[in-house]
Amino acid sequence: MSFLIYLDYNCFQRGFDDQRQSRIRIEAAACERLFLDAETGKIKLTWSFMHADENEMCPFPERKQEIKRLSSLCSVRVGPSEDIRKMAKRLQLDMGVSAKDALHLACALKAEASVFITCDDDIINKAGHKMGLSVKNPVEYIYKGKTL
Repeated sequence: MSFLIYLDYNCFQRGFDDQRQSRIRIEAAACERLFLDAETGKIKLTWSFMHADENEMCPFPERKQEIKRLSSLCSVRVGPSEDIRKMAKRLQLDMGVSAKDALHLACALKAEASVFITCDDDIINKAGHKMGLSVKNPVEYIYKGKTL
């Protein structure tokens, strides 16, 4: 049985960030591990309209192309809906996350993901244990007792 994971868009971008910073390097390695696990069927990844929108806005063609390739590893797709919009509005008000982050979280809930993985400490702090979804940093997920 595969575990369904929703990666925040920053996880798709992490390998392009400044690898001289140890935190970024470690998070990039953890994200790469998640992509490898998706390739081998150990986990399932989710791709949403929010990922597609953010990728479309990316100004770097090489990043855009690589993230589009990585999106092919995502076996679950989430399109926009009124349910997601309403859920996101509620999450934004209840948790104080940005509209964009609330939409990502709502997409994860709609997909019935088991975990939402992000490199954004603010989302982890604000949404962490306040919803029916585990919210973790990729390093915490990979190296500290994930359940597969």
